Amino acid sequence: MGTYLKFLADVNIEKLIVDELKTLGYDIIWIPDENPYLDDMSIFKIAQKENRILLTNDKDFGEIIFRQKLISSGIVLFRIKGQDTREKIKLLRKVLISHNDRISKHFVVLAKEKVRFIPM
Repeated sequence: MGTYLKFLADVNIEKLIVDELKTLGYDIIWIPDENPYLDDMSIFKIAQKENRILLTNDKDFGEIIFRQKLISSGIVLFRIKGQDTREKIKLLRKVLISHNDRISKHFVVLAKEKVRFIPM
């Protein structure tokens, strides 16, 4: 797998997902380990500065990107009904295997039914 991708996991991302990415060899920082009180814009700026793809369950990042027209290294937004962590891991692994090259510089929406890649 392309371990060149680096991730920043938002406070609302489950630790199991963070642990899974570490196990797969990815460089990932989990916000609760750094500062769980950061606001969305601060988290976004860290991801930008460190060229990390942001993992989140928070739709507000779409607002930051598209309304404020800010450039991002990439964002993966989980839209899983019931917030099933195992389902999220399964979908993320699938995307990392089959679309690794499309994650960077995209707003990726992961849902059970489909995965959307919106260029930024």
